[in-house]
This record gives sequence, structure tokens and C-alpha cells, in this order.
Amino acid sequence: MQNLPLTVYTTRWCGDCVRAKNFLQKFAIPFVEVDIEQDPEAASYVQSVNDGRRSVPTLVVEGRATSLSGFTREKFDAFLDQHGLRNG
Repeated sequence: MQNLPLTVYTTRWCGDCVRAKNFLQKFAIPFVEVDIEQDPEAASYVQSVNDGRRSVPTLVVEGRATSLSGFTREKFDAFLDQHGLRNG
């Protein structure tokens, strides 16, 4: 597993955000959380990488953003594989 900096853009009310963070913690993948409701610049960034939508959770690794809105285990696994973050 690579130790890439991972940023997770979230909101407090987002169930998909909770699930994504739980899976990241379960797989011991460190991340920095940014609440877009508390950070207007972060909200603008999320909209800029999601075709104008405030799509959360949005995960960013090495400048590449991926929305996991509509969270599923399959989307999460594909994200891990895409970025070489899977353990074992």
C-alpha cells in the first residue's frame, strides 16, 4: 500500500460520508477530513471537480478527485484499486 495523502470532503449530514470514513478506518487508510459546510473554498473545490454539484463524499488523492456519492462497497474497492491503496 502506498502512503498517499488522502483528503475526504464531507458534510455532517451525509450518510455516504460516514460509510466511506468507516471503511477507510477499517482498512487503516489515513485521511484528512474537510467539512465543505464549514469551508466555503472546499465547497467551491468540490463543485469544480463534480460538474457543479456538491457531491460528497469526494475523495482526493494526488490531485485526482473521485465522488463516492451513492456509496457502495464496489465503488470503494474500485477507488482503492485505482489509487493502489488496498492492503494485501
